Amino acid sequence: MSANSSSIVFDDIFTISGIDKEGRKFDRVSRLFAHSKNYDMDLTLDYNIELYPLQVDDTFAMALATSLHKGPPSGGANGAAGDEEDKDRDVWRPDGKGVKGLEEEYDYVMYGRVYRYDPGTAEIVTAYASFGGLLMSLTGSFRHLSNITLGDLIYILIRK
Repeated sequence: MSANSSSIVFDDIFTISGIDKEGRKFDRVSRLFAHSKNYDMDLTLDYNIELYPLQVDDTFAMALATSLHKGPPSGGANGAAGDEEDKDRDVWRPDGKGVKGLEEEYDYVMYGRVYRYDPGTAEIVTAYASFGGLLMSLTGSFRHLSNITLGDLIYILIRK
């Protein structure tokens, strides 16, 4: 995966090891705990159980993206030309009239912001994001989280 070829800043396959270990605090929200196959990452994620039911031992693909736009960044060689126009077109609409993007390839999508980046130890770091109050923490090697920056607006995309 090349940073120039896509807006995806992280992707991996996760297996759920636990759900609601500390009990459920909200009727329609659960917190899952999962570990990734390829990058040895730990994920904690709040999700809507009515929209996307999951169980322990389920495996799912998860990606983090800065945009739903597919393909390389548009514009000139430096990527500057046309960015504003493309930003306006990169809008998902429930009526299907928006530009089709990465959301078409996933089952569950949320939009939020990276609100904390914990440098941890020299090798292990944690990125925290909030998706309208549903929280995520992703912990692992800084090499795999290097494209995620504090304050980034980000999409989380999940599919089984």
